[in-house]
Amino acid sequence: MSSPERTTDTAISERAIALAREIDLATLNGKLDVVAPEAMHALLGALVKAYGAKVEAGEPYPVLPGPALVSGTDVLTICGAMLKAADLQVFELGMWQSWTGR
Repeated sequence: MSSPERTTDTAISERAIALAREIDLATLNGKLDVVAPEAMHALLGALVKAYGAKVEAGEPYPVLPGPALVSGTDVLTICGAMLKAADLQVFELGMWQSWTGR
């Protein structure tokens, strides 16, 4: 039995890109309340789960296209918040990376 062909849902991808652009533009214009915390939780949670599932399925790709998209401070801020949300320490991240090679 052959495996099902993998395809991308273009409509969802297009909506996600459009939403990302709207959020970026609002943030650049100082509208920091454009995304409610509940919406941020839902979006981040779904994207983290989707990315993790792709990596676990053997389909890894860079999480961001390059360093110009976000600043180092942005990355450290979200990483610290996500580790805290999952009740993890930086040490545990380092151990996991050494075990998995990721």
